[in-house]
Amino acid sequence: MGWYDTFRNTKINYALITLSIAIAPLIYLYVKSMTMSSFAFRKKDWLHFLPVFTVILYRIIIFSLDALEPGFAQTQNGYLKINLDEPYFLPVYSTFSYIQNILYLAFTVQLFYNYRKKINEYFSNTFKLELNWIRNFLLLYIILFLYDIVQTIIGTIFMDLNYRQRWWMTFFTGLVIIYVGIKGFFTNTSKLKKLDFSFSPKRVAIPENASTSAKTVSPEAMQHIKWLMEEEKPYLNPELDLSDLAKAAKLTRGQLSEIINSGFGQNFNDFVNGYRVEAFKNMLSDNKHQQLSILGIAYECGFNSKATFNRVFKKITHSSPSEFLKTFS
Repeated sequence: MGWYDTFRNTKINYALITLSIAIAPLIYLYVKSMTMSSFAFRKKDWLHFLPVFTVILYRIIIFSLDALEPGFAQTQNGYLKINLDEPYFLPVYSTFSYIQNILYLAFTVQLFYNYRKKINEYFSNTFKLELNWIRNFLLLYIILFLYDIVQTIIGTIFMDLNYRQRWWMTFFTGLVIIYVGIKGFFTNTSKLKKLDFSFSPKRVAIPENASTSAKTVSPEAMQHIKWLMEEEKPYLNPELDLSDLAKAAKLTRGQLSEIINSGFGQNFNDFVNGYRVEAFKNMLSDNKHQQLSILGIAYECGFNSKATFNRVFKKITHSSPSEFLKTFS
């Protein structure tokens, strides 16, 4: 802080406005823009930044009032900065910032969780839509936030932390920002802009016991979907989504969603991938693994990524594909 010590009349403390209360709303709106194809920044969204504008206005006011005091030009901090801002405002601001971050983090995590849940209800292959890098970013941000809380507690109760000791927080925050910038820049979001979650079928919770829920869906409707999946094999299309299957079944997306959720007790993703796993097992029974690799067979069955195939297969069979293959040796 040599520059600060040398130039004692720069009034820099009036301009040092931490933007922590702007970061949380920005993260929330960014995640919202990535997970909602219909998102557009509206006038009411400026309300998220009302606290920031209030703080800026407050600092301008106390600077203007302090500037009227005699001798202000030769000092770093004026009367209000010393007697109002530092002892009263800054502690309140810090507390408000932590509370606001907790609330916005909760909203953002819930928003992302709902998105991940929704794509499983619409798409059979979600690999390129899962946005795992956003999940990783949120996790890193939560870790940094907790680290900052611990640092503040130590600096307030136990010992004063100097600039070098607090520097690590700035360093790690910079790394996270670089990570988000790089991942965001190189992520193809064109497919995200085409997502259509506009229809609103009757929301039915997927039951633990599918048989108890099947009463709400006619057996004929379920049989029709089963016949379609077994005879037409639409699951072989890696890009199959709810709209495609609804069109093939001559149903609306809402009707098909209710049949799969209530009748079969599954979401769309699990329902379709169940057929793909069965097709994979049947191809192994036919010794296709002697002609194709495991991944090659998976692609033949409608999977479009190794990671998705391994995860889905283990979820359904409770064993990895290579372990399952050993039973045919």
